[in-house]
Amino acid sequence: MSKPVVAERGKAGSLTLQRVLADLVADGLITRDQPASLLVKLRGTEERRHPLVAIAECEWSSAREPQRKLTLEFLTQWLANRLGIPYLRIDPLSIEVAKVTSIMSYAYAARLGVLPVKLTPTDLTIATAQPAFEDWKRELEPIVKRKVTVVFANPKDIQRYLVEFYALARSVKESEAERGRTPVAGVQNLEQLMELGRTGKLDANDHHVVAIVDWLLQYAFDQRASDIHLEPRRETGNMRFRIDGVLHDVYQLPATVMAAVTSRLKILARLDLGEKRRPQDGRLKTRSPEGKEVELRVSSLPTAFGEKLVMRIFDPEVLVRDFEALGLSADDAARWQAMIKQPHGIILVTGPTGSGKTTTLYSTLKQLATPEVNVVTVEDPIEQVVPEFNQVQVQPQIELTFADGVRALLRQDPDIIMVGEIRDLETAEIAVQAALTGHLVLSTLHTNDAPTAITRLLDLGVPPYLLRATMLGVMAQRLVRKLCPHCKRAHDVDDARWREITGDAKVANPGRIFEAVGCLECRETGYLGRAGIYEIMLLTPELKTLLVPEFDVAKLRNAAFAEGMTALRVAGMRKVAQGQTTVDEVLGASPDPHGVI
Repeated sequence: MSKPVVAERGKAGSLTLQRVLADLVADGLITRDQPASLLVKLRGTEERRHPLVAIAECEWSSAREPQRKLTLEFLTQWLANRLGIPYLRIDPLSIEVAKVTSIMSYAYAARLGVLPVKLTPTDLTIATAQPAFEDWKRELEPIVKRKVTVVFANPKDIQRYLVEFYALARSVKESEAERGRTPVAGVQNLEQLMELGRTGKLDANDHHVVAIVDWLLQYAFDQRASDIHLEPRRETGNMRFRIDGVLHDVYQLPATVMAAVTSRLKILARLDLGEKRRPQDGRLKTRSPEGKEVELRVSSLPTAFGEKLVMRIFDPEVLVRDFEALGLSADDAARWQAMIKQPHGIILVTGPTGSGKTTTLYSTLKQLATPEVNVVTVEDPIEQVVPEFNQVQVQPQIELTFADGVRALLRQDPDIIMVGEIRDLETAEIAVQAALTGHLVLSTLHTNDAPTAITRLLDLGVPPYLLRATMLGVMAQRLVRKLCPHCKRAHDVDDARWREITGDAKVANPGRIFEAVGCLECRETGYLGRAGIYEIMLLTPELKTLLVPEFDVAKLRNAAFAEGMTALRVAGMRKVAQGQTTVDEVLGASPDPHGVI
């Protein structure tokens, strides 16, 4: 690499496209012929665009490594190294927005094209996409009374977050100013604490509050959040996102502004704004940054400092995923297809809350819901509204239970019925009755593995002969976090260690496995996304002979293994061997196949 040079500067000391292209040629990343076509294409408009953005849009491949694309992030990191400036990949969830935006005005930051990213009592870190920072750095240090450190970052990220962060901070500040702080001195009992979230005069439709809510929802979509938590405290309100099953702190709002944001969301979800003493459930629809319609389920809960809201975000992509995308192996997918293709009978999906049961059922029903069949669901609550289904909401207050719902929809000429959960004998009996009368019934149970689902039904009081007549099979599932492909690290594993890790699981030693490391792409967790692991028990005629009054779940489990059922832990270890997840993830998510009760 040639000696780093602070490139030629155009107006205001900015980089020039010609100089950056020359440096790319000098470093062997592009050929000598490539710059000419780009310079001709952009003639007269170069100064209006950052050179790295213009080059990245060409989608060139590296001349040295043809498999590597010259993406904007790669070019940013390359130029930072060339100029000798520390590189920063901006992670918005790690930035204390209220703090960093208070150190300089938006006008000043926008004029310089910089973004403050970290503030301490002694230091200020500023991200820039322009290397000519000596003048403003000398000007800024005595004003902020801190040492200024400059880092080089993606120009599009700087432009985007500069607008987002300052717009959010301005809306919060102006909302708080209009509403005024709620006094908290002298709070002595629960009733007074409850009032903290209810006092104040700021309208939930105030444009500042609307801006905060809009930012919150779009930000959650952008960060791949599955849930948004708004938690009121004595003087602040915490915003947190659940990403890949783990909660992350996002922002802190003044308690009074949090109450207004909560009210705004309750209005959007059509909840009773005046009711703050009882839990409520609702839903709202909005659009993702890509323009796709997204549905959110909203749940409110009265707490000591006001109403807590949790919003579950339903990924619209879920309904178009195939079984491979959900994590099923080819063998498991074939076993599952064999069950769902049957004209009648009962299929159960088991696992704890949050293990992906609803996603599996919705994806399955989406496949089955052709124009030739009538698909009806009874749910509590309806997780996601799907046009191809006829969905019924359980409402115990008007005596519409799961059993009542199934009983009613049997008069609606259904072909396929999905019961949200079998909780009691009445629901189990009506589900069995529906299967006996020629319907395909899918439902969920909360059990540790597939064989114990039979135990649960027998404990509820369903006779063994009815299970023999109706049960098609059971799927147990869990979700494990997938390793981040950007930072996972491999290490060798010998046969002895592999046997120690997997026990007697019949999984071949891959020779090496991966461990989580952590980087900005995965927010230092080492994981990015989740996948399912599955245990599918197909109730063959041989297994059905074991469904007798003196039922022994251990015999059923062993017989199912002999017929090819893969235990949850074995399925997980196969994903470890494939480099998709870690041993710790699998051990934490799956029960011991020989120790399940």
